[in-house]
Amino acid sequence: MSDLNKIRLNKVVREFNISLERVVEFLSSKGHSIEARPTTKISTSQYDLLLSEFKSDRSSKVESHDLTEEKLKEKEELRIKFERDQEKNKNRIITSKSSIHKFKKIGEIDLEKKTPKQDLEIKNDVKIFNSKEDDNEKVFEKNESKIHTKYEKLSGLKKTGEKINLEKFNKPDSENDSAKNKRKRRRIAKDIINQKDSSKITIDKQNKSRNVAITPTDDEVQKQIKETLEKLQTSKSKAAKYRKEKRDTHKKRSEDQEKTESEKKVIKVTEFITVSEVATMMDVSGNDIISACMSLGIMVTMNQRLDAETLSVVADEFGFEVDFVTAEIEESINVNSDLPEDLLPRPPIVTVMGHVDHGKTSLLDFIRKENVIAGESGGITQHIGAYSVKLKNDNKITFLDTPGHEAFTAMRARGTQLTDIVVIVIAADDDIMPQTKEAISHAQAAGVPIIFAINKIDRDVANPEKIKEKLSGMNLLVEEWGGKIQSHDISALKGIGVDELLEKILLESEMLELKANPNKAPSGSVIEARLDKGKGYISTLLVQTGTLNIGDYILAGQYSGKVKALYDERGHQIKSAGPSMPVSVLGLDGAPQAGDKFNVFVDEKEAKQIAAKRTQLVREQSVRTQKHITLDEIGRRIAIGDFKELNIILKGDVDGSVEALSDSFQKLSTDEIIVNIIHKAVGAITESDILLASASDAIVIGFNVRPSGNARSIADKEEVDIRNYSIIYDAINDLKDAMEGLLSPELREELTGTAEIRETFKISKIGTIAGCMVMNGKISRKSKVRLIREGIVITTTELSSLKRFQDDVKDVSKGYDCGIQLKNYNDIKVGDVLECFNELKVKKKLKK
Repeated sequence: MSDLNKIRLNKVVREFNISLERVVEFLSSKGHSIEARPTTKISTSQYDLLLSEFKSDRSSKVESHDLTEEKLKEKEELRIKFERDQEKNKNRIITSKSSIHKFKKIGEIDLEKKTPKQDLEIKNDVKIFNSKEDDNEKVFEKNESKIHTKYEKLSGLKKTGEKINLEKFNKPDSENDSAKNKRKRRRIAKDIINQKDSSKITIDKQNKSRNVAITPTDDEVQKQIKETLEKLQTSKSKAAKYRKEKRDTHKKRSEDQEKTESEKKVIKVTEFITVSEVATMMDVSGNDIISACMSLGIMVTMNQRLDAETLSVVADEFGFEVDFVTAEIEESINVNSDLPEDLLPRPPIVTVMGHVDHGKTSLLDFIRKENVIAGESGGITQHIGAYSVKLKNDNKITFLDTPGHEAFTAMRARGTQLTDIVVIVIAADDDIMPQTKEAISHAQAAGVPIIFAINKIDRDVANPEKIKEKLSGMNLLVEEWGGKIQSHDISALKGIGVDELLEKILLESEMLELKANPNKAPSGSVIEARLDKGKGYISTLLVQTGTLNIGDYILAGQYSGKVKALYDERGHQIKSAGPSMPVSVLGLDGAPQAGDKFNVFVDEKEAKQIAAKRTQLVREQSVRTQKHITLDEIGRRIAIGDFKELNIILKGDVDGSVEALSDSFQKLSTDEIIVNIIHKAVGAITESDILLASASDAIVIGFNVRPSGNARSIADKEEVDIRNYSIIYDAINDLKDAMEGLLSPELREELTGTAEIRETFKISKIGTIAGCMVMNGKISRKSKVRLIREGIVITTTELSSLKRFQDDVKDVSKGYDCGIQLKNYNDIKVGDVLECFNELKVKKKLKK
């Protein structure tokens, strides 16, 4: 069945008003096993089963929706009724205007006596009647006092109008000209009649138009609008033509705007772009994207890259369509399907996850019989490690070790996407920590089986049952508690229970029946990438299918090259790498991003062509996602007043660490100060990085890398600050301190004392001296002073002099009198109070 006839589970859940677990459980009971993911698609037959079962839930939701629609309909009817009433009122106003014309024309009733003379003068030009306008105006002026005539007298005017028949004068004319003459005579007659009973004719016409406008249909309204527009087109009025042109311009502008808006709703993206880039292209907040993904059961961060399916669902939530510009490139990569007889068993890929310092790497140390922690700065894992372990029974397991620090969320998400089984390590002497919950969410979103390893049971305060109880509260029941999830109590330091844990991992992998074809073109994923000073770019790859050999032409992301050497996790050279085997590859012309897919080609030219296309697309993508400053942003910065930016150039040893640091730094941004990562890359700090930092007023941060060549001397010359770190905690804390240093200090007042003015002395050429008694605290010579009169602050100034008797003093304490002169101020009165204070600058803290 095509994807067009399939429906996503998240839409089904919203339609039937039920939970995702309930849908999965019901379909499983009917023999349809599906993944418990919001993006999973179901067939129409499965949808019909749900419709028959949850019809009542759906109907209740439909009823509530219909009720809402009825209320909206009632509101719309009331609005239409109100508009019709307004239209009627408009018509009434027009009628009243015509009645005013009646009063004006009543003064012409005496003109009936002159009717024969008017009939004789019709043969002449119409100007004859116009010559009588002065007489008519005089009659009108004479009869202005008689305008109180009742309406019933208008009936006489009606008869007079009917007697004037202009067709009598047209009989001698030919039939061909009769129509023209009739129209001409009617036009003249209309003028005549308007002089006497135009009020009646106006009333009739208005009555007709008003009767039509009482209950107009949509078609009639449109017809009237068209007729009105046609009349306006033939009008000779310049104002009417101007109004028509204005309407046409407005209509064209509206159509262009609608077309532009529809084009804006389509975003052109490459697959695996970050959340922040998607947010910029859709002009929404990054937090809104993260919330939308969380509602779909997907845990993401600002710098985490989204796959095609997730991008489509998220864009649909915000009313956008996605156009993937890499589709034609991906189609050029041929992927052959595997035959069942070609598939052979492969080792399981196991990801070890958990909170910081819960013993993940210690467990792998015991399994590998090596001390990995000793090689990590600060004793915490800051890289994603891949290891292949051979057990006593000759079985192999590939382990991925992920960092537990909160900054490495994207790394943990990548680990679950590559894995078959997830082992979550929890310390028995601790609790279910935030990163542990996040790891569980990643595993559930990826749909991979979970095994809990409860570590540190050798400690006296260890309580494994408490951990299992907490897990049951999260709806995660282990086998000992009657659930389906495997768990085992271990001590990674002493090796207690580790062998049993490995057996459970192998048992779980046997149930999954993991197979791959080793005899095909290899493909897989990039785990890490780094720049080695002596060798060049080295990428750690995980082969998922096929066998990678030396000499293969490889394409990973936007980089390509020929495989020159292969190394295992211990640095030993190997000739080939089969399915589920991690390997370090030397030969790519750049450092691909962690999570990129890699493929092998027979022709090097084809690999380079696709790499060039991808490079161009990435460059275009970076231009489209570059956020330009807007008027709203300028207004926001002006409103804040003291807005600052901190530009950073970030270089690291591996791509995963650079990504984690970039994510952590951008989270530190606040309303008053924003962090801009203007450049980030893998490798040593170069001269070009220093020059870029000098041009953009940026600081350079190196994570496990050092300045190369002449970069240090150029940095000293250009006065560029270079910071080197090996522990992610230190980098984040130092940047936070630097941001707080950029903030303007907050001024606070410290009241030191008050004095009351008891007497004033005016001295020529000096000014007014205040004789004061110190009431509280201390009056200091260097402090600022505030003059208060009857509770109102008169002025704030400084002390010009402070004396006790004839001596200048630095300060005067409580209970002593003194003489005070204010700087450039002499309006001092007895009874005023002087308030002495100091201004303190307090360092601002970043708002969380």
